[in-house]
Amino acid sequence: MTDLNPHRIHSQDHWVAHPQGRIFARVWTPSRQPKESAPRCPMVLFHDSLGSVELWRDFPAQLSAATGRKVIAYDRLGFGHSDARGALPSMDFVAEEALCFPLLQAQLGFEKFIAFGHSVGGGMAIHCAAAFAEHCCALITESAQALVEARTREGIRVAKAQFDDVAQMQRLEKYHGDKARWVLDAWTERWLHPDFASWSLASVLPQVRCSSLIIHGAQDEFGSVRHPEMIGQGCSGPSQIAILPDTHHVPHRERPAVVIDLVLRFLDAVQ
Repeated sequence: MTDLNPHRIHSQDHWVAHPQGRIFARVWTPSRQPKESAPRCPMVLFHDSLGSVELWRDFPAQLSAATGRKVIAYDRLGFGHSDARGALPSMDFVAEEALCFPLLQAQLGFEKFIAFGHSVGGGMAIHCAAAFAEHCCALITESAQALVEARTREGIRVAKAQFDDVAQMQRLEKYHGDKARWVLDAWTERWLHPDFASWSLASVLPQVRCSSLIIHGAQDEFGSVRHPEMIGQGCSGPSQIAILPDTHHVPHRERPAVVIDLVLRFLDAVQ
């Protein structure tokens, strides 16, 4: 029987040196790991556009307990506990996240990895799986966008308007402090920019050679099932697509047990 008790997980915080500032990371390690000839691949989590380590809540601990693997999450520069950034990210910010990944590998002491990305973090996980194909054991995306769909832009416009409410901004400040306005602008002003309208993952997907699990909510307000279909069809390695009924943009919060069960079954054959 799978142990889902997050209290049996040890977590440790780290700081990763980056040329532009410090990156905050947290590593969850199960207290009891399976007896195997080789250690299991750790899982690296890539957060969404407004996300952070803290906003994953207890999901990383649950993942670690269920899979018997180390789980690593980090705040991108400008987010959460990581150092602030000045200018907004470039239009290539999704691909550029892979440039800092070797710093995480070197300073956190891992080489092989499983990439797990939520929302825009799914696109970043895909770029890392492609750029470091020899080290990526598997890819998991959740609510990932593969292109700029009209539904995506409309969902962002609605969310942007909601942040006119002071209470909404205060909630964002709880996780990002005085970086909250930058975090919001880094999301809305990039995704809604005319120059970003043609962005897609089409060119990078064929470079993903590992097995992939693509999870998507049928009622995702930021993207139709066109996104998981494009990812599944575009990756070179074998892929599984799981469309969850009655689920919106955050399946790991809406249906955590279902997501963990999907991950467990998918990773059954992964070292």
